[in-house]
Amino acid sequence: MKKAYAIVALTLYFLSACSKSDDPSDPNDTYLQIPDPAFETILVEQGIDTDGVVNQQMLRTDAQYVSHLDLSSSGSFDDISDLTGIEGFTDLTYLSAGGHQLTDIDLSANTQLDTLYLQANYLTNIDLGKNPHLLLVNLESNELESMDGLSNATKLKKLFLSFNYMEELYLDNASLELLHMGQNVLKSIDIRGAVNLKNLFIISNDLTAVDLSSNVLLETVLLSDNALQTVDFVHNSKLTHLYISSNALNSLDVSNNLELVDLRADRNPTLSCIKIAAGQEILTVSKSDYQELNTVCQ
Repeated sequence: MKKAYAIVALTLYFLSACSKSDDPSDPNDTYLQIPDPAFETILVEQGIDTDGVVNQQMLRTDAQYVSHLDLSSSGSFDDISDLTGIEGFTDLTYLSAGGHQLTDIDLSANTQLDTLYLQANYLTNIDLGKNPHLLLVNLESNELESMDGLSNATKLKKLFLSFNYMEELYLDNASLELLHMGQNVLKSIDIRGAVNLKNLFIISNDLTAVDLSSNVLLETVLLSDNALQTVDFVHNSKLTHLYISSNALNSLDVSNNLELVDLRADRNPTLSCIKIAAGQEILTVSKSDYQELNTVCQ
């Protein structure tokens, strides 16, 4: 008798537990937690959080169908330091949250993102491994030392990483066309996999070498203010703008870059001769007094 009673009681317990978890009134299913009042204030002001009250929660249904979310700081609201709740915006394709106080962010649930602006925050690392549809990523002016998962962004076109603290970068994103990574502390960069890269901006780093032999579509290359001694541009025949001032170049050969219209190579103390092709004319040239353009350089 006791055994039968125990079985019945156990069955009722499991039925009750299942019923509770499936209950649409369960607050864990109905609401998203939004602990940051500045984040929720913007959601209320934009009419996304429909209860109209800053109470650290919002209906999940309010978030589920939002595709465009602009939280960029405008001075009207306090800065956001916590984006908990963003995981409920599962249809989000565009997120802008620049100019806040974010030190970390979890975008693993926002798998539809294609545009991401997080510039001027305090992020030290970010994982984009769950965001394969990204087309544009702007993480400028953070405190980034590393980033993960970028290789999964197989559609990525534009990447902005300037004004951070990254010492190395490896990119194998064949779709990438533009990379801005000035004002970091780069000691090494491998962009051989970025075969469709057209614009490269990596001024003011600590680079001593860079391999551009696979980036045959490059048009604009800005490498000024590094520690480069030599760079081979023989494979970059589409190059139109080359800024390589303030380096440690011993030689520079642009004789294969016949589309070049703007060359800046001044302030390279050991570079006296810049090799050009016979008849090659470069519309704008910035060079130091001790430098010359010549078809033959000893």
